[in-house]
Amino acid sequence: MRKSFSLFFVLLFLFLAPLSAFAESVTIPEPTLSPNAQKYDEEHPENLDPDQLYALSAILISAETGEVIFEKDPDTIRYPASTTKILTVLLAIENVPDLNQVVTVSDYAVMLPDDSSTMGLQAGEEIPLIDVLYGTILRSGNDGANVIAETVSGSVPAFVDLMNRTAAMLGCENTHFANPHGLHDDYHYSTARDLAIIAREAMKNETFREIVSATEYHVARTNKRRAYTMQNRINDILTPGTEENPHKYYYEYANGIKGGSHSTAGYCFVGSAEKDGVELISVLMFTGNRARWADTIKLMNYGFSQYTSVTPLELYNMNPLTVVTSNYSTSDPDSGNLLLVCKGPVSGGKEPKIVATNAEVKRMARKMTDTLLIDYTRELTAPIEVGEQVATMTYYPAFSDPVVYSLVASRSVESRQNVPKTLEEIYNEAYADDNPFPPLSIELALVMLSPVLLIAAVITVILALRRRRRTSKFKTPKPANRYVK
Repeated sequence: MRKSFSLFFVLLFLFLAPLSAFAESVTIPEPTLSPNAQKYDEEHPENLDPDQLYALSAILISAETGEVIFEKDPDTIRYPASTTKILTVLLAIENVPDLNQVVTVSDYAVMLPDDSSTMGLQAGEEIPLIDVLYGTILRSGNDGANVIAETVSGSVPAFVDLMNRTAAMLGCENTHFANPHGLHDDYHYSTARDLAIIAREAMKNETFREIVSATEYHVARTNKRRAYTMQNRINDILTPGTEENPHKYYYEYANGIKGGSHSTAGYCFVGSAEKDGVELISVLMFTGNRARWADTIKLMNYGFSQYTSVTPLELYNMNPLTVVTSNYSTSDPDSGNLLLVCKGPVSGGKEPKIVATNAEVKRMARKMTDTLLIDYTRELTAPIEVGEQVATMTYYPAFSDPVVYSLVASRSVESRQNVPKTLEEIYNEAYADDNPFPPLSIELALVMLSPVLLIAAVITVILALRRRRRTSKFKTPKPANRYVK
């Protein structure tokens, strides 16, 4: 009996030993905060410190410009896990003309480890490629990633080569892929900075944006399975939950992208969020399960505290133009100074957004002509009527048509009274009059008669002098000294 029990325990040990070893291999560590970290203040996200993030590597960039806003050890090489699928799905969108085409799942595509995340594809299943793309993101389907690779490049190795060439072309300096899904391989690695570069490129594609922002997707019936609705269960930051069970880490400004996890990679997350025209992309590598959501929210709130977006109209109103007019009335209360009011846009379509840091926006407002082109459409000479267009303001977006605004007078400016006419006014009036002769007036008559009157006056004076000289010639001279003693 004792021998039987001993044999039983030996066999039990041999049976459980591999299971315990397996359990240890899939345990994902949970990083903790640095002991030197200050307590995070949610009321002041602008004070975020790298030590207040659980992630070992992190980066936050502007989706529009790629400018780095915040970073924590972003260039250390780490394992990306399923965030790999960002590039996989993007390459499918860019290289397959018809995403609705039906593809057949190969035997190789579903040959995956038992603990692999899948979307439940079966060998021989015929399914639209677009459904595979959604399943690869929403369910982190490794089987879907293999199907994409074979559809795009014919084989997984050929697709991996395409991935590496694309990453290099985008400027990723410390990235190398060994598969399309992110299962661990010592030669499958990246950095927070490189993943941000890839995610920024992917978010330029509208189809990709639709896929990664979806919280659910309806998969049509195939030859192997019935129709069903696929839920996004791996992105807590996107799903608000229910009134009875709200998700603690739901973030209202989030619009993607993709997470991943593995014992060697920890928990990773590449996120995207947009608020008031400012779009940010964050990357976290090797953090905790719940910590990746908390870290992402901290990063996004920090970014939104640093960045802002304004329209050209709002930028102008921060420092509106005041011009000095000429020929204004001496009774003008503002001495001819005229504030110009911006109206529009009057052409160019939808009003664009200018995204910049708070400090940069203030600088642009101070030096407005560095950003906005001002063209005056009339001389700044009174009279000027309220609402009359005085100038135009044009903003030139980077990738769209110019947008034009109208600058109008905020008030009327009366002209000075009894001001002599300018030569231009005299010229215009003369050529605008059909009568070649000026109208007769007393002033004009005096002007016309003045030469005659002048000549007559001269003749009169000459004749008078002659008469005086002639009279004096015949006059008897008086003695020099009439009275002589």
